[in-house]
Amino acid sequence: MRQDDLWDSEAAQSYDTPGTGMFADAVLKPTVARLTELAAGGRALEFAIGTGRVAVPLAEAGVPVTGIELSRPMLEQLRTKVDEQTIPVVVGDMATARAPGTFTLVYLVFNTISNLLTQAEQVACFRNAASHLDAGGRFVIELWVPELRALPPGRAATVGTVEPGYLLIDTYDVLHQRVVSHHVTYSPADGDGRDARLFRSPHRYIWPAELDLMAQLAGFELESRHADWTGAPFTAESPSHVSVYRLPADR
Repeated sequence: MRQDDLWDSEAAQSYDTPGTGMFADAVLKPTVARLTELAAGGRALEFAIGTGRVAVPLAEAGVPVTGIELSRPMLEQLRTKVDEQTIPVVVGDMATARAPGTFTLVYLVFNTISNLLTQAEQVACFRNAASHLDAGGRFVIELWVPELRALPPGRAATVGTVEPGYLLIDTYDVLHQRVVSHHVTYSPADGDGRDARLFRSPHRYIWPAELDLMAQLAGFELESRHADWTGAPFTAESPSHVSVYRLPADR
């Protein structure tokens, strides 16, 4: 399943959920505030900018933002919000594409590094981030912690979310460190489920320790790790993390 096939026009048109879910103010405001702080007055580059969920409010907060995006339909949705002069975007793979200039911050949010399905591609993503950064620059990754402890013995799936109108089931291939997320959306009022829709996305999951090693291979050091964008402590029970990696100031 290719990522540019996965994020097609249908996915792009249904991606935004203004005011709810990952588009809720409670999610976006601390994200934008933390990224503004980490940009430290410089330019920011978003890998996999998508429809601009984070980039648009970050630019509105005064941070100059550039993007890299593989999916042209997702980019078309972004262009309904801002033009190329406001947020320039390079079409390409975040592991290899090059944006002009250098930046104080590169960021990759909402588990998107796991869309790269091999370890080699994920390492290349770190190296690509490093190549875009000024000395002392930061690479920020938001990523979930694999839920293998919740995987019953002999079973290949976990139920991630159950709420009215939405069901998430993850199926694991622990041999190849892969997971496929099955997103089922439906109308709670539909008793027979005829309107249910399925969207599947493949991922290569990454443990925090492996992520840190990828960072070291690209010349980064771990500066901080928190459970979320508000700075909550990261613990063994945290379902996700926001990790900040930094290049040496004298590289």
